[in-house]
Amino acid sequence: MNALTNTLVFLGFFIFMEAFAWFTHKYVMHGFMWIWHKSHHEPRHGAFELNDLFGFMFALPSVILIVLGSDGFDWRFFAGLGIAGYGLAYFLVHDVFVHQRVKWLKRTNQPYFRAMRMTHHLHHAVHSKQGAEAFGFLFVLPKFYKRFNGK
Repeated sequence: MNALTNTLVFLGFFIFMEAFAWFTHKYVMHGFMWIWHKSHHEPRHGAFELNDLFGFMFALPSVILIVLGSDGFDWRFFAGLGIAGYGLAYFLVHDVFVHQRVKWLKRTNQPYFRAMRMTHHLHHAVHSKQGAEAFGFLFVLPKFYKRFNGK
């Protein structure tokens, strides 16, 4: 495969993961797996929460694809890297930037990042399985961008 195809596979899986994460967050985490996700909507006691297990579940297809595609570096390798890249971006945005589990990037006046943080805080304003909104992670919907930036 050529570099353009590899890049497109990587980007395609990266973008797919945002849609997959939205769907999973709304219908699985706030559905039948609320028993794990509930810990994320409550005050944390210690460094970890039960919800962190989802990160391992999302990492499995990435690892499997990377391993299966590593002999010859076929599309599976780059698909796995796309999923892993999304996982890294998710960690940096969700855990580091939004929830401050690592004390970096405490303040920003950049409009997109402000909207990203405030949209997620809007989601956490609801502490129950039902009634939450804004289930995405990296891509802020225009209605939330306008809401939190007055534009």
